[in-house]
Amino acid sequence: MQHQLEDCGLTVTPFNTLESLANGVTGAHQTDQAIGLAVLGITSNDMPPERLNQHIWDLEHLGCRVLVLCPTTELTLFHLSVPNPHSQLQSKPACTRKLRRALSDMVNPRQQRSDPGEPLSSRAPKVLCVDDNPANLLLVQTLLEDMGAKVLAVESGYAAVKAVQNETFDLVLMDVQMPGMDGRQSTESIRQWENERHCTPLPIVALTAHAMANEKRALLQSGMDDYLTKPISERQLAQVVLKWTGLALRNLGPERSSESNNGNDLQVLDHEEGLRLAAGKADLAADMLAMLLASLEADREAIRVAREANDQNALIERVHRLHGATRYCGVPQLRAACQRSETLLKQQDAKAPGALEELERAINRLAAHARINA
Repeated sequence: MQHQLEDCGLTVTPFNTLESLANGVTGAHQTDQAIGLAVLGITSNDMPPERLNQHIWDLEHLGCRVLVLCPTTELTLFHLSVPNPHSQLQSKPACTRKLRRALSDMVNPRQQRSDPGEPLSSRAPKVLCVDDNPANLLLVQTLLEDMGAKVLAVESGYAAVKAVQNETFDLVLMDVQMPGMDGRQSTESIRQWENERHCTPLPIVALTAHAMANEKRALLQSGMDDYLTKPISERQLAQVVLKWTGLALRNLGPERSSESNNGNDLQVLDHEEGLRLAAGKADLAADMLAMLLASLEADREAIRVAREANDQNALIERVHRLHGATRYCGVPQLRAACQRSETLLKQQDAKAPGALEELERAINRLAAHARINA
């Protein structure tokens, strides 16, 4: 934490207890060594929520602004103890980008996006979901709305930028690979628009079915705050909403495994897995599978055309798109074939053509299986 704060350009004095911090702030008050910011790393075991409010009051009346860091699982416990949880309460370990943003806003407050007249802890989070795959968009939207979020779903980067400029959101869940303006370009456009208006940056979390280490770094460098790998469960969605907005979702069910059997004998169609991936919602699982099956022929043809044209970028884009769709359906065999093909294509591996042949066979097997069981 000390290194993170020093990297933000601050002069840091560490204190091991709140009492020693209070003494340090009091002693330096009204001197040229006055302490203007305090970052408190606490848990409910060492600081009951009802006592925290008094400590914050004491420090801020000595001209010392306070940022509180606590475990993600305890954010809701400390909500009422922090004057402005939206800007003064974060989960730990701290994300450097989010930490820098919060400290900067304490020193130079910027225009806030959220409605200051609405108590943060009593309202539903408003989330913008962006994905060019209608099935993926439907699933994330359904899960969020079932947990109490307000959701606007759009299918392109252009629509995402326009939505952010016209409406107020607490969080954006942004697909990465989209035709036209992709997730990185959309994020960069949003960040530029925010800087021009000096408003608080909106948390943007990338959603991707497949990302290698260098791609993950590129996502964060483009201005995104975090990333999630599909498939995304209800619990993961709730955790990322809480982490970046401080707002809790409701009706959170038990964690469900989203991974299929890792054995070699993968099924062509696994309805039980499909039900798990759709958070136990049978109608949603059926819709997700139907949407995947309806697009299979178009996906197969697009992959064939890209291969024949030797268009590597189009090929990766189409395989990635199909891979994303398989992440929310019980199709273990096709998903594994997509995963291998996308990885080898991105690595420019000589085994990629063979993987693409297996991918086509997996598509054919799923299509035939669906026809037999129709």
